[in-house]
Amino acid sequence: MTTLITGGRGRVARALVDLLLADGRPVRVASNAPERLDLPDGTPTVRCPLGEPETFPAALDGVTSVFLYAQASHADAFLAEAARAGVEHIVLLSSTAALVPEDVRNPIADTHRDAERALAASSIPSTALRPGGFATNALGWAQAIRSEGVVRLPYPEAHSASIHERDIAEAAHAVLVSEAHRGTGHTLTGPESLTFREHVEHIGRAVGRSLTVEAVSPEEWKQAVSAFVPEAYADTLLDAWRAADGVPDRVAPGVELLTGRPARTFATWAEEHAADFTA
Repeated sequence: MTTLITGGRGRVARALVDLLLADGRPVRVASNAPERLDLPDGTPTVRCPLGEPETFPAALDGVTSVFLYAQASHADAFLAEAARAGVEHIVLLSSTAALVPEDVRNPIADTHRDAERALAASSIPSTALRPGGFATNALGWAQAIRSEGVVRLPYPEAHSASIHERDIAEAAHAVLVSEAHRGTGHTLTGPESLTFREHVEHIGRAVGRSLTVEAVSPEEWKQAVSAFVPEAYADTLLDAWRAADGVPDRVAPGVELLTGRPARTFATWAEEHAADFTA
């Protein structure tokens, strides 16, 4: 009854490994670079880049369930191999971007929609988890907070109901260990809609510093992140933030529905990750 966990270096996957191991459930953790994984001693690993179909057979051998990161380019090949291996259930880490209208095309929405479509066409039962904004996105501000105490944003009043990575992992754990949620989809968010300015304020309280939010133009922000955010993705984010400027995000009940407890607040996330903004 082995579960293959893809994207093993991700924070969601890492938390999910601990939850399944605590249950005594066998896991195999897949990664582009398994030698760089930080896992409990003896945890089986396998090299399985989702862009390299030749690695799929070894990764899926003997596997009965999969936690799958959305990678649409070779989804058909992965699912065909999963069916041959006898996989009984796949939990897809999708995104609320998959729910945007069909006429809205951008790289984030397209990737997740295509992955969900491939799963829907497969004979393998699946569950799509669709988180909104990750609380961990705030780590992109860490260097600026450590060095200057200033966060420069194009839309400081844009809203997000940011979700703690552990809530996503616990939701995934719930659907992996129970057959009740197979063939379903769940939207996952944090418990409250906050502006980006309020996110920064929570981080400031967690680290005991007064932080400043400085509004910049979209063009200035794109230039600042151009070295590590492709232009198409930067434009997609700007469009989303523009639409959310002053508009509260929808809070979804998925975390509580699946885990039986409320989602963690961003304030809790900030307190738990304070060291990331001070080291």
